[in-house]
Amino acid sequence: MDFKQSLLSYLSHHCFLRSCFSDSSETMINLFKIKGQKREEAANAVGRGNVKKQSAGELRLNKDISELNLPNTTSICFPNGKDELMNFEISIRPDEGYYFGGMFTFTFQVSPSYPHEPPKVKCKTKVYHPNIDLEGNVCLNILREDWKPVLNINTVIYGLNLLFSQPNDEDPLNHEAAAVLRENPKLFESNVRRAMSGGYVGQTYFPRCLFGPPTR
Repeated sequence: MDFKQSLLSYLSHHCFLRSCFSDSSETMINLFKIKGQKREEAANAVGRGNVKKQSAGELRLNKDISELNLPNTTSICFPNGKDELMNFEISIRPDEGYYFGGMFTFTFQVSPSYPHEPPKVKCKTKVYHPNIDLEGNVCLNILREDWKPVLNINTVIYGLNLLFSQPNDEDPLNHEAAAVLRENPKLFESNVRRAMSGGYVGQTYFPRCLFGPPTR
Protein backbone atom coordinates (compact mmCIF):
# COMPACT_ATOMS: atom_id res chain seq x y z
CA MET A 1 0.00 0.00 0.00
CA ASP A 2 1.52 3.33 -1.05
CA PHE A 3 1.42 6.52 0.99
CA LYS A 4 -1.63 8.01 -0.74
CA GLN A 5 -3.67 4.83 -0.20
CA SER A 6 -2.48 4.66 3.41
CA LEU A 7 -3.43 8.29 3.99
CA LEU A 8 -6.91 7.75 2.54
CA SER A 9 -7.36 4.68 4.74
CA TYR A 10 -6.13 6.59 7.79
CA LEU A 11 -8.46 9.50 7.09
CA SER A 12 -11.48 7.22 6.74
CA HIS A 13 -10.65 5.55 10.07
CA HIS A 14 -9.45 8.55 12.08
CA CYS A 15 -11.22 11.62 10.70
CA PHE A 16 -13.25 12.91 13.65
CA LEU A 17 -15.68 15.81 13.91
CA ARG A 18 -14.80 19.06 15.66
CA SER A 19 -16.18 17.68 18.92
CA CYS A 20 -12.94 15.66 19.08
CA PHE A 21 -10.77 18.79 19.29
CA SER A 22 -8.92 19.53 22.48
CA ASP A 23 -10.45 22.59 24.14
CA SER A 24 -7.23 24.60 23.83
CA SER A 25 -6.81 23.83 20.13
CA GLU A 26 -10.42 24.62 19.32
CA THR A 27 -10.24 27.87 21.28
CA MET A 28 -7.09 28.95 19.44
CA ILE A 29 -8.61 28.11 16.05
CA ASN A 30 -11.72 30.09 16.94
CA LEU A 31 -9.47 33.02 17.86
CA PHE A 32 -8.00 32.92 14.38
CA LYS A 33 -11.49 32.96 12.87
CA ILE A 34 -12.38 36.02 14.95
CA LYS A 35 -9.07 37.67 14.11
CA GLY A 36 -9.66 37.13 10.41
CA GLN A 37 -13.16 38.57 10.62
CA LYS A 38 -11.94 41.63 12.50
CA ARG A 39 -9.11 42.19 10.02
CA GLU A 40 -11.58 42.01 7.15
CA GLU A 41 -13.91 44.46 8.89
CA ALA A 42 -11.02 46.82 9.53
CA ALA A 43 -9.88 46.64 5.94
CA ASN A 44 -13.36 47.56 4.76
CA ALA A 45 -13.79 50.40 7.22
CA VAL A 46 -13.51 53.96 5.95
CA GLY A 47 -10.28 55.72 6.87
CA ARG A 48 -8.46 52.56 8.01
CA GLY A 49 -5.53 52.76 5.65
CA ASN A 50 -3.02 51.61 8.29
CA VAL A 51 -4.16 47.98 8.41
CA LYS A 52 -1.20 45.71 7.66
CA LYS A 53 -1.68 43.82 4.44
CA GLN A 54 -1.32 40.06 4.71
CA SER A 55 0.71 38.07 2.20
CA ALA A 56 -1.02 35.49 0.04
CA GLY A 57 0.65 32.80 2.17
CA GLU A 58 -0.75 34.29 5.39
CA LEU A 59 -4.25 34.54 3.91
CA ARG A 60 -4.17 30.92 2.77
CA LEU A 61 -2.71 29.70 6.07
CA ASN A 62 -5.33 31.62 8.04
CA LYS A 63 -8.00 29.83 6.00
CA ASP A 64 -6.32 26.44 6.51
CA ILE A 65 -6.12 26.88 10.27
CA SER A 66 -9.69 28.13 10.60
CA GLU A 67 -10.85 24.98 8.77
CA LEU A 68 -8.69 22.48 10.67
CA ASN A 69 -10.39 19.22 11.56
CA LEU A 70 -7.88 17.65 13.93
CA PRO A 71 -7.99 14.00 14.98
CA ASN A 72 -8.33 13.47 18.72
CA THR A 73 -4.66 12.43 18.83
CA THR A 74 -3.49 15.93 17.91
CA SER A 75 -3.38 19.41 19.43
CA ILE A 76 -2.05 22.69 18.06
CA CYS A 77 -0.48 25.69 19.77
CA PHE A 78 1.05 29.02 18.79
CA PRO A 79 4.02 29.64 21.12
CA ASN A 80 4.51 33.21 19.90
CA GLY A 81 0.85 34.16 20.24
CA LYS A 82 -2.02 34.43 17.81
CA ASP A 83 -0.34 37.23 15.85
CA GLU A 84 2.52 34.92 14.79
CA LEU A 85 0.57 32.78 12.38
CA MET A 86 3.43 31.41 10.28
CA ASN A 87 5.13 29.49 13.10
CA PHE A 88 3.26 26.98 15.22
CA GLU A 89 3.53 23.55 16.82
CA ILE A 90 1.44 20.42 16.87
CA SER A 91 1.65 17.58 19.40
CA ILE A 92 0.64 14.03 18.52
CA ARG A 93 -0.31 11.37 21.07
CA PRO A 94 -0.70 8.12 19.10
CA ASP A 95 -3.61 6.00 20.25
CA GLU A 96 -2.40 2.75 18.66
CA GLY A 97 0.66 0.96 17.39
CA TYR A 98 4.30 1.00 18.43
CA TYR A 99 4.20 4.62 19.66
CA PHE A 100 1.05 4.38 21.80
CA GLY A 101 1.45 6.44 24.96
CA GLY A 102 4.11 8.80 23.59
CA MET A 103 3.83 12.49 22.86
CA PHE A 104 5.68 13.97 19.89
CA THR A 105 5.89 17.68 19.06
CA PHE A 106 6.49 19.10 15.60
CA THR A 107 7.33 22.65 14.60
CA PHE A 108 5.88 24.20 11.44
CA GLN A 109 7.49 27.12 9.63
CA VAL A 110 5.41 28.46 6.77
CA SER A 111 6.88 30.76 4.15
CA PRO A 112 5.06 33.71 2.52
CA SER A 113 5.01 31.70 -0.73
CA TYR A 114 2.81 28.98 0.82
CA PRO A 115 1.00 27.01 -0.62
CA HIS A 116 3.36 27.01 -3.61
CA GLU A 117 5.98 25.47 -1.36
CA PRO A 118 5.31 23.14 1.57
CA PRO A 119 5.74 24.09 5.22
CA LYS A 120 9.05 23.21 6.85
CA VAL A 121 8.35 20.61 9.52
CA LYS A 122 10.73 19.28 12.17
CA CYS A 123 10.22 16.97 15.12
CA LYS A 124 11.25 18.59 18.44
CA THR A 125 10.97 15.27 20.27
CA LYS A 126 13.91 12.92 19.90
CA VAL A 127 12.33 9.71 18.66
CA TYR A 128 13.45 6.26 17.53
CA HIS A 129 11.68 6.11 14.19
CA PRO A 130 12.68 4.95 10.68
CA ASN A 131 11.22 8.08 9.04
CA ILE A 132 12.49 10.71 11.51
CA ASP A 133 16.21 11.17 12.08
CA LEU A 134 17.91 12.15 15.33
CA GLU A 135 18.02 15.82 14.24
CA GLY A 136 14.25 15.90 13.80
CA ASN A 137 14.12 15.83 10.00
CA VAL A 138 10.97 14.15 8.72
CA CYS A 139 10.67 11.90 5.69
CA LEU A 140 7.15 12.48 4.37
CA ASN A 141 6.66 12.59 0.63
CA ILE A 142 3.94 15.25 0.72
CA LEU A 143 6.53 17.57 2.27
CA ARG A 144 8.82 16.93 -0.70
CA GLU A 145 8.15 15.73 -4.25
CA ASP A 146 4.43 15.04 -3.78
CA TRP A 147 3.55 18.49 -2.43
CA LYS A 148 0.88 20.35 -4.42
CA PRO A 149 -0.75 23.74 -3.70
CA VAL A 150 -4.13 22.04 -3.30
CA LEU A 151 -2.79 20.26 -0.19
CA ASN A 152 -3.06 21.98 3.18
CA ILE A 153 -1.97 21.89 6.82
CA ASN A 154 -4.65 19.36 7.66
CA THR A 155 -3.18 16.94 5.08
CA VAL A 156 0.29 17.29 6.59
CA ILE A 157 -1.04 16.69 10.12
CA TYR A 158 -2.77 13.48 9.04
CA GLY A 159 0.39 12.41 7.22
CA LEU A 160 2.40 12.87 10.43
CA ASN A 161 -0.15 10.82 12.36
CA LEU A 162 0.17 8.12 9.72
CA LEU A 163 3.92 7.90 10.32
CA PHE A 164 3.23 6.74 13.88
CA SER A 165 0.53 4.24 13.01
CA GLN A 166 2.41 2.89 9.96
CA PRO A 167 6.16 3.54 10.14
CA ASN A 168 7.76 2.83 6.77
CA ASP A 169 11.05 0.92 6.50
CA GLU A 170 11.27 1.43 2.72
CA ASP A 171 11.99 5.19 2.72
CA PRO A 172 14.05 5.75 5.87
CA LEU A 173 16.03 8.58 7.40
CA ASN A 174 17.09 6.44 10.37
CA HIS A 175 18.44 3.42 8.48
CA GLU A 176 19.29 1.45 11.62
CA ALA A 177 15.73 1.73 12.94
CA ALA A 178 14.36 0.81 9.52
CA ALA A 179 16.52 -2.32 9.34
CA VAL A 180 15.36 -3.44 12.80
CA LEU A 181 11.69 -2.81 11.89
CA ARG A 182 12.09 -4.85 8.70
CA GLU A 183 14.10 -7.74 10.15
CA ASN A 184 12.93 -7.99 13.76
CA PRO A 185 9.65 -6.19 14.56
CA LYS A 186 9.66 -7.46 18.16
CA LEU A 187 13.08 -5.91 18.79
CA PHE A 188 11.90 -2.73 17.08
CA GLU A 189 8.93 -2.56 19.46
CA SER A 190 11.26 -3.09 22.43
CA ASN A 191 13.59 -0.34 21.20
CA VAL A 192 10.69 2.08 20.75
CA ARG A 193 9.42 1.44 24.29
CA ARG A 194 12.93 1.84 25.73
CA ALA A 195 13.43 5.11 23.88
CA MET A 196 10.03 6.54 24.87
CA SER A 197 10.59 5.55 28.51
CA GLY A 198 13.84 7.50 28.59
CA GLY A 199 16.92 5.39 27.93
CA TYR A 200 19.57 4.24 25.51
CA VAL A 201 19.08 2.42 22.24
CA GLY A 202 22.58 1.42 21.28
CA GLN A 203 24.79 4.46 21.92
CA THR A 204 21.96 6.99 21.61
CA TYR A 205 20.07 8.39 24.58
CA PHE A 206 16.41 9.35 24.16
CA PRO A 207 14.67 11.61 26.73
CA ARG A 208 11.40 10.31 28.09
CA CYS A 209 8.36 11.20 25.99
CA LEU A 210 5.67 9.01 27.54
CA PHE A 211 2.86 11.20 28.86
CA GLY A 212 1.71 8.73 31.50
CA PRO A 213 3.28 8.33 34.96
CA PRO A 214 6.74 6.72 35.10
CA THR A 215 6.74 2.95 35.46
CA ARG A 216 8.41 1.56 38.56
